[in-house]
Amino acid sequence: MELYEQIRQEYEHGAGTIRAVARKLGVHRREVRKALASAVPAERKIPDRERPKLAAAMPFIDAILEADRKAPRKQRHTAHRIWVRLCREMPEAAVAESTVRQYVRARKAAMSLLGHETFVPQSYQWGGEAQVDWYEGWVQFDGETRKTYVFCLRSMASGGAFHRAYPHANQQAFLEAHELAFAYFGGVFRVLRYDNLKSAVKKILRGHQREETARFIGFRSHWGFASEFCTPGEGHEKGGVEGEGGQFRRNYLVPVPSVQNLEELNLLLAAGSREEQSRVIAGRGQSIGAGMIAEREHLLPMAEEGFDLASFHFPEINASGCAKALTNFYSAPLPVGTSVHVKVYSAYVEVWYQGQCVARHERCYERHKKVLELEHYLDALTKKPGALAGSTALEQCRAQGRWPASYDQFWEVLRQRQGKQEGTRAMIDVLLLAREQGPARVRKAVEEALELGCSDVGAVRYLLSVSGQQQPPPAAPAPIGPLNRYDRPQPSLEDYDRLRPGWPFGPVATEVIQ
Repeated sequence: MELYEQIRQEYEHGAGTIRAVARKLGVHRREVRKALASAVPAERKIPDRERPKLAAAMPFIDAILEADRKAPRKQRHTAHRIWVRLCREMPEAAVAESTVRQYVRARKAAMSLLGHETFVPQSYQWGGEAQVDWYEGWVQFDGETRKTYVFCLRSMASGGAFHRAYPHANQQAFLEAHELAFAYFGGVFRVLRYDNLKSAVKKILRGHQREETARFIGFRSHWGFASEFCTPGEGHEKGGVEGEGGQFRRNYLVPVPSVQNLEELNLLLAAGSREEQSRVIAGRGQSIGAGMIAEREHLLPMAEEGFDLASFHFPEINASGCAKALTNFYSAPLPVGTSVHVKVYSAYVEVWYQGQCVARHERCYERHKKVLELEHYLDALTKKPGALAGSTALEQCRAQGRWPASYDQFWEVLRQRQGKQEGTRAMIDVLLLAREQGPARVRKAVEEALELGCSDVGAVRYLLSVSGQQQPPPAAPAPIGPLNRYDRPQPSLEDYDRLRPGWPFGPVATEVIQ
């Protein structure tokens, strides 16, 4: 446009001829004539180039794209996949991948296979809807990089979000995170939107109807909210929480955080959530924190008490003294064949019998493992003392750091003095003392016995009884009044030392000096 304007001005007010204008501006005379004919340049025609190599492959590509019409959406050919098949099945058609990409895009647009969709912006009322999802993140625990699963519940009106990390995205963690999120927001949302995760959905029915799991039905009935589920494979129907998980991960899990345990990681996520409250979402007039305060008045009230989050199992104690829950085995101090009630939570497992919790273990997320507590086998070991040294329960106790080196020293002294069998039985008697006195006191008593050179169960019992007794307070000094005048300094023997031969460096006298 600027060139055409210069040509026209030069022709009218300058050189005045086509040849002079072309010579002065350095353009062809044909271009000068075009500018004089029209002030707007004519649209440039792009010639259709012949593609002899692609022409042979066009029927092959068209057949693949036509077959993709009936294929599942996530199993259709990409341009790269078509090019790979073309190289393998038609090696004589040496076509570049970029050429195939251009042709495939044009053909998909003509066949309406690109799937472009228009999204309609939505408005939400305070306390009306929140969206729930899981996302993954990698974290270093004591130098070991492991995958964690982060629960996210996002308010669609205020934009506030709650994040909580778990080792696995199971149903117990799913329900527990809900309760923590409700406490974080100060109330319950009327509608929660999910994808079709197994913790909540048992079976997908026609349309938006779902057969929910029994535990999830009881949970949402307890808290009084309604559930809605997205169309399978259409994650954009809960795009708010999808975008929240991505932006939170990029801002607070990059670089990969290094923490000691899961509790420290959740403190980090909680600090990030509080920091996010000062952010203002584009297109909104207030910060996230201000929106959360305004929304709190519109939320449903919290339930008076929480929901029992555990999954229930009713196994029997097997020959190894364990109760099976899911795929793992947990020890309990009960006879073989006893029917028990096992409650599985997200972080721990409890074994109940006759209304009392008889065992509590950290939950194991591996498969077909035994989680044992040495104290549960002490009664059996009194009859089989030889099984203590190689027991799995003792090995796990050592691995957890709950078997101090003083126990090995005391055990070794007992075996040297009483023999292998009787010494091990005596060590078991020492361990049984922890049921009444507590592990810390027994450990301290064993260490005191080693310092005193004692190696007997009776000595440990005596030290425990002495440490448990209250020592009488020291007697207060009695005033002696006028007897203070009889105070005299302590006598000194220095004058007698002078009588020794060679004093002050000689040996002490061994005979009487005449």
